[in-house]
Amino acid sequence: MGAEAHSFLSRRQTAVESIAVRYKEKSGSRQDEAVDTAITIHPSSSSSSSLLDHIHSRAPPRHPHIGCFLETVNSDLSHPTRLQVPLPSTGKLAAPRCILRAFALNSRRYPSPSYPSRTFISAFVTLAPSRPTSRLNLLSGHLDSKPFLELNTPFSTERSALQEDEQGNLAKEPSPPEPDKVPEPQPDTPKPHPMSTQPPHPALLIPGPIEFDDAVLQSMSHYSESHVGQPFVNTFGDVLSNLRKLFQTTDPASQPFVLSGSGTLGWDQVAANLAEPGDDVLVLHTGYFADSFADCFETYGAKPTQLKAPIGDRPQLDEVEKALKEKQYKILTVTHVDTSTGVLSEIQALSELVHRVSPDTLIVVDGVCSVGGEEIKFDEWKLDVVLTATQKAIGCPAGLSVLMASGRAIEVFKARKTRPTSYFGSWKNWLPIMQNYEAKKASYFATPSPQLVHALDTALKQILSRPLEQRFADHKAASQKVKKAVADLGLKQLASKPENQANTMTAIYLPEGTTPPDVIPSLLKKGVVFAGGLHKEIASKYIRLGHMGVSVTDPNRGDLTKAVNALKESLVEIGKA
Repeated sequence: MGAEAHSFLSRRQTAVESIAVRYKEKSGSRQDEAVDTAITIHPSSSSSSSLLDHIHSRAPPRHPHIGCFLETVNSDLSHPTRLQVPLPSTGKLAAPRCILRAFALNSRRYPSPSYPSRTFISAFVTLAPSRPTSRLNLLSGHLDSKPFLELNTPFSTERSALQEDEQGNLAKEPSPPEPDKVPEPQPDTPKPHPMSTQPPHPALLIPGPIEFDDAVLQSMSHYSESHVGQPFVNTFGDVLSNLRKLFQTTDPASQPFVLSGSGTLGWDQVAANLAEPGDDVLVLHTGYFADSFADCFETYGAKPTQLKAPIGDRPQLDEVEKALKEKQYKILTVTHVDTSTGVLSEIQALSELVHRVSPDTLIVVDGVCSVGGEEIKFDEWKLDVVLTATQKAIGCPAGLSVLMASGRAIEVFKARKTRPTSYFGSWKNWLPIMQNYEAKKASYFATPSPQLVHALDTALKQILSRPLEQRFADHKAASQKVKKAVADLGLKQLASKPENQANTMTAIYLPEGTTPPDVIPSLLKKGVVFAGGLHKEIASKYIRLGHMGVSVTDPNRGDLTKAVNALKESLVEIGKA
């Protein structure tokens, strides 16, 4: 028993011409059916991609719905390719027949984790039991013109809006329009929300980790491979090359580093490799993370001096100039966006000042909450180190410490008089490894995290698929909308001056007498996760909202609108609106 339907994605370069679903009843059982699908893929007139790479099938235990995800890789496909996809049992069903509830296709053009030119095609099928007399029916539709909204989650349990006839069959679906007759969507037509392979969950809107794109998470399921095998070495090399593009550096003397660890490991790398016992370090203080960075320097024997600003502000340039003239500092550090306060530091003007007043001082930027969401021009601004992590605006799961070092910083490291007191973080060990990986040569000091590197590869290629200027503009626009909505609620920010306000997060003072535990549980019930305060002096007075990554770049998600509405409703509930 089977059926076929045709679907063509007019705005894509690959077409899935047909999908057939076959029902097969196991002998002697009316409660445990097996279903398989056959998908035929044809090249379109403008592309010859699409050969099966791997198939991922899933079926939740005791759940009558099945999902099937296909990935296709770049290949010279000159003829249709038919793919037999065995799916797991549908479990115990109420009847010996199934109907195909809905079918949807999606194609994505950005590169894949392992293949630079891959086009993704995903086919999603849901099955539901019907009456014993029902035939297997296949419904298809053009995604751009008639999306199946119930497929926004991987295993939707919503009922189809179509009705069954007296024989138990679904009403006939109108034939989809011919590809060349599909009307162009109007500019104001809302785009359908793309289906997600992630289970339903509250939107994570803390200042990191953030929400991640499906393709990034799928990259984490990459099969196990040798960390010194050429396929992985090539991927790691691509990651390092693309980090240069993200940081905007073309200087061959500079060097990107990717180590297994958190953003804090970046502090260790700086302190262990660039500071020696007794060296003076000037730490510009805009919140909690300056305190921690200073503590890290002390651990390695350096002597940090903190130049503190009032809460919600940043040290002024004339104050920095005065401090630099009073003492010769080997290193100056600045937190680009302090996650505890939402304060944004002005990096370009600061760098110009340091190079003018104290040209031998190394400029180190903590960009954990900024890289990928705030503009950084490593070469043009003459920076020496920018450190970050993957779980924030870069949009990759936590676990990788990312750092860009200038040629000048590396020369300072090589001229050390003492041996670095960190073994794992020592550039003596890592510099040749990173240089070899970037040259796509196998090398080994310590085992990297291959699945995380694949995820970072996907995230970076997504970021670089659009102009960086547009990405930064999107984050700024989203930030301004959030901050206006916060002001409309009568709430104030920790960063009161517009020039001090970060584009990747907002720190929000709560109404007088209100603490984070009064609102955060209510926000969670409404499907959004905010963070509480982190600055030790005022932690009980404010909450923090992150706006970066896919929550900004994919407007169809509606995460930020949902967050603002949830905050308003929560304040009403406690009588503080």
